[in-house]
Amino acid sequence: MDSSLLQAQAGLWNLTYGYLKTMSLRCALDLGIPKAIDNNGQPMSLSQLHSVLSLHPSKKSHLFRLMRLLIHFGFFIDKSAGVCTEAVYDLTAQSRLVIQNNESANMLPYVRFALENISLKTSLDMADWFMQDSKQIPFELANGCTLYEKTGREPVVNKMFNDAMVSSSCFFNDIIVKKGDEIFKGIEFLVDVGGGNGAMAEVIARNFPHVRCTVLDLPHVVHGNPNDGIIKFVSGDMFTYVPPADAILLKWILHNWRNEDCIRILRRCKDAIHSREAGGKVIILEAVVGSTSAMISEEPQLLFDMVMLTVTGGEERDENEWKYLFTEAGFSSYKITHTIGFMSVIESTGPEEHVSGSLKNPILPGTNPLKVPVDSGTAINYTRLYIVVERLRA
Repeated sequence: MDSSLLQAQAGLWNLTYGYLKTMSLRCALDLGIPKAIDNNGQPMSLSQLHSVLSLHPSKKSHLFRLMRLLIHFGFFIDKSAGVCTEAVYDLTAQSRLVIQNNESANMLPYVRFALENISLKTSLDMADWFMQDSKQIPFELANGCTLYEKTGREPVVNKMFNDAMVSSSCFFNDIIVKKGDEIFKGIEFLVDVGGGNGAMAEVIARNFPHVRCTVLDLPHVVHGNPNDGIIKFVSGDMFTYVPPADAILLKWILHNWRNEDCIRILRRCKDAIHSREAGGKVIILEAVVGSTSAMISEEPQLLFDMVMLTVTGGEERDENEWKYLFTEAGFSSYKITHTIGFMSVIESTGPEEHVSGSLKNPILPGTNPLKVPVDSGTAINYTRLYIVVERLRA
């Protein structure tokens, strides 16, 4: 048989049974294998691991087969001396990312949420979805509501989702700390749109004390967060209103939304910032498809794009697609800095003669710092008013 045909067959098998990578990872986490090895403080033999996990006596050889597959994909490593000795397992850089006490990078909550049934079942009937003339996305068809509706209704799911977003911030934090001197130069007031519990905003405020940070998110997200610390929390809808600031931060927000929604969000952000000459800008942390660090493949970006398609209805975008959004939203320029892994920093500035705080979008009731009346003949730079008041309060 032709070698190319055999290679094609092997590739097809990999695609066909690729889901077993995911299910094997989920099994390892459900059994607590990474945690057990970490708690042991040193590599564990197959017998030790089987005993500590309290598995059924008949499952020892099956555990070996599970570990063999995960070793193949780099999640564990076998440190045994040779072929005739019992396997001895240790953690790798991959599996250390799901260790709860890993303060620098704990991705366990994110991985857990991604492997929940509400996430997994969205991809089971994609072919049916492609055949339908429906505005609903696969997540809605599978769960009866959107992801954001589900987090708003179910506190348990809301906590899982928020914990997942916090755990994903560790790598964004690294980007921000490394690039922050340049990114936040001249910025005094920043709004983190969709910033959840303020994890990213707190990193910014602590590492760059000259930046005053506010988090804007939905009421059920910011509820319970203290407002007496270095971060201020504002409940609201980014489609309706974004508080004025020198800069707006959008971390992993726009990939959740369709183009028309992204343009609406960006226009709200544009209304909230200064002109380009005054240093106003929107800072976006997202993937740019086709642009990654040298050691990172494009595959994670393409997989995330399918996650967006099935779970949120959004998409990962290449540079031309980002350029389209900025142009349609009225921004004058943008700059992409390819940084860590498959993530990039995108900075976009407002128009040349932009006046913050459009009269068509006045500050919402209860948020106008000086309670200034608004009428059709009043031209007010709300951003300047807001910042002046904040400085007086300081």
